Amino acid sequence: MEVHIVRLSRHFTNTKAVDDVSFSFRSGRIFGFVGPNGAGKTTTMRILATLDEPTSGDIFVGQTSVVQYPDRVRKLVGYMPDTLPAHRDISVHEYLDFFARAYGLRNPHRKRIVENIEEFTGLTGFRDKTIAQISKGMKQRVSLARAIVHEPEVLVLDEPAAGLDPHARIELRELLKAIREQGKAILISSHILTELGELCDGVVFIEQGKLLKAGNIDTMIESMDTGLVVMIRALNLTLEELAKRLMETPLVQQVRILDDHVAVSLAGKDEDATNLLKYLVEQNIPISDFRQHKTQLEDLFLNITKGRLQ
Repeated sequence: MEVHIVRLSRHFTNTKAVDDVSFSFRSGRIFGFVGPNGAGKTTTMRILATLDEPTSGDIFVGQTSVVQYPDRVRKLVGYMPDTLPAHRDISVHEYLDFFARAYGLRNPHRKRIVENIEEFTGLTGFRDKTIAQISKGMKQRVSLARAIVHEPEVLVLDEPAAGLDPHARIELRELLKAIREQGKAILISSHILTELGELCDGVVFIEQGKLLKAGNIDTMIESMDTGLVVMIRALNLTLEELAKRLMETPLVQQVRILDDHVAVSLAGKDEDATNLLKYLVEQNIPISDFRQHKTQLEDLFLNITKGRLQ
């Protein structure tokens, strides 16, 4: 299954929430959807989930048009919003069973499917609790379970890790990896770029409704001309003092002070890093940490957006 977003636009009065956006993703892959608040991510995802209509353009799930055949698309797409609507008096099991009924699943198949999904998402021990009684992490599991209860080919997840503690985020990440192994096509938005980098095969960057870049993460990172970045920390020197010493060396192109390291950009590769370390030792600078920084999704985002603050 392949999903094609084709010249999609959505305008609200004078605001272009989505402006001529095109990209695609396919089965067995997780694509990250990255951009600042108001970039057009949620609007695009809602159109894909048939909850909104585009001003122009279309989305094709396989060969099926979202614009022309929304009823058909709903059977193919599972949508997880950024928050689970409040349902105080309904149990987890009743909630999932309701949506299974809404998608036309009948017993005994419905009963088996709901129980299997509860087991898969780790909700079996919570099935009789009301949604108001469970934690944020469990609510996100319920929302994910609801999105897959009709066994869709495509999953659209809007900020699924928002507000989760680290343990719950790890569990969610493992669930999504398992779903990918089932051959689903997954589009996921998140502000936690480190986790997207670990999870996703590809990424879509969007800003102010416009597509900046889309494609395979590794391919985009390889195409970046970033040179070599080394993370350095020294004993008995503040980061400011270390940065000043480093800027005096001819090998260094740029110096940035981070939370607990100084990031040094070098023009060359491993040889320059070796020569820099040798120079620092010769200058009797007590180095406590010296390691190469591997380009991450955050670096890619800053490179593509040119480091603009949102």
